[in-house]
Amino acid sequence: MTSAMTAPSTPVRTRFAPSPTGFLHLGGARTALFAWAYARHFGGTFILRIEDTDLERSTPEAVQAILDGMQWLGLTPDEGPFYQMQHMDRYREVIASMLAAGTAYHCYSSTEEVDAMRELARAKGEKPRYDGTWRPEPGKTLPALPAGRLPVVRFKSPQGGATAWVDLVKGPISFDNSELDDLVIARPDGTPTYNFCVVVDDWDMRITHVLRGDDHVNNTPRQITILRALGAPVPEYGHVPMILGPDGEKLSKRHGAVSVMEYDRDGYLPEAMINYLARLGWSHGDDELFSREQLVSWFDPQHLSKSAAQWDPKKLNWVSAHYIKHSDDAHLVKAITARIEARGGDTQRADMIQVVKLLKDRSETLEQLADGAMMFCGDFTQPSQELINQHLTETARNALRDFAVHAAQTPWTREAISALIKTILANHTLKMPQLAIPLRVAVAGTTQTPAIDAVLEILGQKTVLARLADI
Repeated sequence: MTSAMTAPSTPVRTRFAPSPTGFLHLGGARTALFAWAYARHFGGTFILRIEDTDLERSTPEAVQAILDGMQWLGLTPDEGPFYQMQHMDRYREVIASMLAAGTAYHCYSSTEEVDAMRELARAKGEKPRYDGTWRPEPGKTLPALPAGRLPVVRFKSPQGGATAWVDLVKGPISFDNSELDDLVIARPDGTPTYNFCVVVDDWDMRITHVLRGDDHVNNTPRQITILRALGAPVPEYGHVPMILGPDGEKLSKRHGAVSVMEYDRDGYLPEAMINYLARLGWSHGDDELFSREQLVSWFDPQHLSKSAAQWDPKKLNWVSAHYIKHSDDAHLVKAITARIEARGGDTQRADMIQVVKLLKDRSETLEQLADGAMMFCGDFTQPSQELINQHLTETARNALRDFAVHAAQTPWTREAISALIKTILANHTLKMPQLAIPLRVAVAGTTQTPAIDAVLEILGQKTVLARLADI
């Protein structure tokens, strides 16, 4: 087994091979991330392959959704995207060579006949399987060809012994070959099947390491036996457990967003998603927060968890808040501008660098940051009558009028505004909330804002005086 301490003997080539039947989901994104990180760790090659042979379910929109998700996460492939539908001639060529070599054969059993074979096996308490009616063996006489029936092509699976591998995640795994059916590798119309296409592509693309979800464990012995029949090198395999929802059930739409691009729309930074996804089933000691570069440096499949990971929205928000807090202010301004404009705001109304500096410590997502920025970029919403009655008492109004008189003559800096607030508090024998809350109601229409002196500075002297004049 390879590790972070020992480089593989051949150049590492990994792949991410999604089927374009929907969006890039979180489990797929995590698989892509692990394959990408493994290749990057060893200075290898990361390949993107679109497995689009399911013509009924594959769509151009789904392909684009996958490409968009990969681009957003910054998981740029070194080669590809490649599309399986463009390799049909190659698949047929390999099938023809296997038929000629006797490692595959034509099977004329109908679907109904195969179903009956499986039912009979079940009735005997055996594993349901194709019974090998058309499997050629020395001295065996095959049935007469049924008229007008097109055959499938089946792989002549080894019947004795076992197929085993040392999984990069799960450790040693073995399947008795007696449990492996003679797999259909081409349908009656000649189109190849999933497991066969995967084998040929992994062979042709010289894939050395396959990291994928553990729902593929049962496919692996089939793929290994076909590779061996072709005389092709067998990659190392690592099967990552699934992601569960907070309730311990398989992650699904009922747990919230499961498409990667929904998290983009919800305002999560891609750096935060990379960090969170990497930590979801992989660890480096107790490190919870790390850069993309650190992930690449540290990544070792031996530290992938053997048990299912659990999606935790609160943990994701904690990670996201960290990345927003430590992001460059100009980068955040650029990231929230379109979100503010979508809310009807205008970023020309305020110094956006100052806005971001004030708000980013209070924001878990870009959406929250954009919401907060509307205080400075959007139209002023007059406070409700309830807020006015509760907070703009006569005592408060007297203090606000005094504040406005002095504010007109005050240099408009946060420090000067803070000093003025302290003066008004002393002059009127008030505590900070007795002035700060009425100020917030009067100039922001709400009782809760960041530090009031900072808010007033960003709103600007002219705007603050105009709003105070209306109380």
